[in-house]
Amino acid sequence: MKISKQDVVVEIHEKYLRAGADIIETNTFNEQSISQSYYDLESWVYEIKKQASVLARQAADKVSEEEDEDGVKRWSLVAGAIGPTNRTASVSPKVEDPAFRNVTYMELVESYKEQMAGLVAGGCHIIFIETIFDSLNARAAIYAYIEFFEELGLPKLPLFISGTIIDAAGRSLSG
Repeated sequence: MKISKQDVVVEIHEKYLRAGADIIETNTFNEQSISQSYYDLESWVYEIKKQASVLARQAADKVSEEEDEDGVKRWSLVAGAIGPTNRTASVSPKVEDPAFRNVTYMELVESYKEQMAGLVAGGCHIIFIETIFDSLNARAAIYAYIEFFEELGLPKLPLFISGTIIDAAGRSLSG
């Protein structure tokens, strides 16, 4: 498999870092087997995640070697993006059947673990669970994170999570 326009991806990452970003994320939003199955691309997920992490890491490492106008080097980091799926575990997609789910919790866990495997193999510094619209999906991603590092016996990378808070009670958007 060949990832096209690798130089453009690295250049974009470098521009963000030189503009002042300390952390960049891989450009892998919605890049997981559940969503990619719609395009028959689920077998490419690991490699795409890995290559996205490698390219972001190239930019971060390059910029980290440079000195600013005061002669100071910065440490630039890569957050490996674990994006949402296009399926929810909390709400039925069928109004007439509220108990129906088109994805299981363990299918989500496996999909998230596969993403992490590619990102970690590519050298990301951080795991970033982002834009999860369903709190049960977020829970599956967190569980996948814990299992992934325990199964491999690797030290855990820092974990960042972005969520949407929609009301004064702190309930997150679901569905």
